[in-house]
Amino acid sequence: MAGKKRDKERERAFYENGSKLHEKLIASCNGRPIPICNYSCEELQRATNNYDRSHIFHEDGISYWYNGSFEGRMISIKKYFRHDDNEFLFTDIAVFAKMSTHNNVLKLIGYCLETQIPISVYESAANGSLRGRVNVTSHDGAQQHQREPLSWQSRLKIAREIAHAISYLHTAFSRPIVHRNIKPGNVFLDQHGVAKLTEFSMSISIPEGETHVEDQVCGTIGFLCPHYIATQYITEKVDVYGFGSFLLELLTGKKLFDLLNTTDFFHVEDFENDRNFFTINEVVDPAILVGEEGSVVWRQLQAVLQLALICRKNDPEIRPDMVDVTEELRKIERFIL
Repeated sequence: MAGKKRDKERERAFYENGSKLHEKLIASCNGRPIPICNYSCEELQRATNNYDRSHIFHEDGISYWYNGSFEGRMISIKKYFRHDDNEFLFTDIAVFAKMSTHNNVLKLIGYCLETQIPISVYESAANGSLRGRVNVTSHDGAQQHQREPLSWQSRLKIAREIAHAISYLHTAFSRPIVHRNIKPGNVFLDQHGVAKLTEFSMSISIPEGETHVEDQVCGTIGFLCPHYIATQYITEKVDVYGFGSFLLELLTGKKLFDLLNTTDFFHVEDFENDRNFFTINEVVDPAILVGEEGSVVWRQLQAVLQLALICRKNDPEIRPDMVDVTEELRKIERFIL
């Protein structure tokens, strides 16, 4: 009897979730459904050794990310342990589906709809979350990971890759999509160190012909645009502000919350009127200065710090758009300043 009850619950969840997701995918993809694999509960249990905690590589407060293996292929599995609104989950899947062709977005492979809260399946993120590489010691799930900090050139490459992904979000579709939660914890690295943007559950589209959309404030403290907090107006510049905060964490190796509460932050604020190398030396993560010498690196660090500050300007009109940010990072990377 217990087995029959479980089967009925799974069937009900499958049809309810499937109906809502299909509707979201159709609306999101201009009436063209995107084919995505459907996995059973048992298949994902086998892929993760029954969700063994040793397979967790990232935890974000509402979900665990597991490393898994299915039919000889390494995969990543996102399993929520709590969520108040499945609508956010369907938005996450729908935007992932639209963005999966972009090389700097984690590719959505499929999902399991048999559980009350759907489970998503993605390509492997073999090198885990960027959060654990920027802040050397990171507590993700059940594991305490010690990882070698990323080099400056690796961080600069990651910044450019994520900027490109956000630019695509803003410009590739008839209705621009605003991510609303750009931060190192939502960026993963694949086996080749390629940066992959994730977590689109807070994403929102700006209606065609409109310059903004209004919605309740959601996101991460420190990464939230002050103008958005004050007005509830969402434009692409919300992501530009978040990306500026993202750059600060890449540069300093500190969590933004800690950075905002230390005297070092005032050095950052004063930087626009103080261009000497000593200030840079105080602000930048010491781990990325090891072995880095010469004026090229210093000038790159200065340029990225200035870009971060411009992106975080209180007035959205002063901030650049993400296409210009991406191009500026390309120039900095090639040292064409």
